[in-house]
Amino acid sequence: MKYALVTGASRGIGKAIAIKLARELQYNILLNFHSNIEAANATKELVEAENVQCELLQFDVADAENTTKALEEFSKANPDAEIEIIVNNAGITRDGLFMWMKPEDWHSVIDTSLNGFYNVTQALLKNMLKKRYGRIINIVSLSGLKGNAGQVNYSAAKGALISATKALAQEIGKRKVTVNAVAPGFITSDMTADFDEKELKKLIPLNRFGEAEEVADLVSFLASKKASYITGEVININGGLYS
Repeated sequence: MKYALVTGASRGIGKAIAIKLARELQYNILLNFHSNIEAANATKELVEAENVQCELLQFDVADAENTTKALEEFSKANPDAEIEIIVNNAGITRDGLFMWMKPEDWHSVIDTSLNGFYNVTQALLKNMLKKRYGRIINIVSLSGLKGNAGQVNYSAAKGALISATKALAQEIGKRKVTVNAVAPGFITSDMTADFDEKELKKLIPLNRFGEAEEVADLVSFLASKKASYITGEVININGGLYS
């Protein structure tokens, strides 16, 4: 059975991606979440409405031991499962001026976005290479490309993930495993709920925030066989704000 693993998939962009991969590519979904079991169960129902299976995997991507254990347990219980797609979507923000930034706010953001990518991808990569097929899609950010005041930690994490995407793509291309990054701008979600949309819209040529669905459409394309000659790319989806 073919699976797509989406991290941080109980809400927002991750949720939209999980549903889209189920609907358009008919992948069974491994839905990773950290703590919100209610949201995870609600997303699971929506995924299963697309006539595929959805397994909930609760672990913190920043915790290497926790991540490895959860993935190993799933593999043992499902020996026929092949994880063909990894969407590294889990990320957190702890915004604030760098001068006042507490060590825990720096480390937690780096641990989730960057170390989370390592913990999840490294554990599953060997099988992809063995099967000579796979799609690794990293959700990065406009902040990782242009930087953003008040987000030095988040910009650092996403910028590093962009570089990791390009390097890994070069390492494993011969095995037909592609690695790409998707860089959303302002997308309507919990993460942008406190933003001044009216003011920020003025900066965006398309004059609106994007929708999680639109990001999911792009991820679904990159996860499909149609994108087999695209690797090492960072694709902006930001309404023309920075491209």
